[in-house]
Formats: sequence, C-alpha cells, structure tokens
Amino acid sequence: MSMFSRFSPLRAFRDLRGYLRSRKPYEVAFLALSVAITWTVILVFARDTNVEKPYIEPEIIYVQDYAANRTDAEIVAQQKKDLPAELARKKVIEDAREKRRQEFKKIDDKLKSWGI
Repeated sequence: MSMFSRFSPLRAFRDLRGYLRSRKPYEVAFLALSVAITWTVILVFARDTNVEKPYIEPEIIYVQDYAANRTDAEIVAQQKKDLPAELARKKVIEDAREKRRQEFKKIDDKLKSWGI
C-alpha cells in the first residue's frame, strides 16, 4: 500500500502533460494514431467474440429402481439378463477405441517415414 500512498492522479496528469509538451507535434500525432489503432483492433475483436453455442439436447439417463428386499437369486437372474447388453456396449466402446488407435498408428507411421 505504501506504493499507492505516493501516487497522485494530479501529479501523474501533470507529468503526462509535461511529457507531451516536450515532444514535437508529429510525435504526439503518431502517438495518438497508434493508440487509436490499437484500441480499434482490441474493440473489434472484443465485439466479435459473441459466438453462440449450438443447442445440444441434454442426455437423459433413466435409472431403474429395484426393490430393496430382492433375493440373491433375483439379483443373479437380473444380471444374467443384463449381461448381453452390457457386453455389447463394452464391445462398441472397445471397437471405437481400437479404430481411434489405428488412426493414430497410421499418423505415427507416416511421421516416422518422414523422420519426425
């Protein structure tokens, strides 16, 4: 805080005014022009950043509710019934991973052939 206690906006303004008075008129004009161009570019980019996100439907996950008093036999029977769907889902995931792995291997082989 001691640094800000010595700061005076009035003294800063006087210092800037004295600096600008000691410069030649064309230097002040080029300073103003460069500040104007810089702020114009910043404002154009800031104004152009309003990119709307495309709407993506939310993924709804339904949860199956089971009775709390199920027997072990009922649980095992339900697991056997759900096993084919679970295995199919895991196969789809593994196939997608393998396909992606092959794509990266192809790129890696091409880079190696270039010596990279």
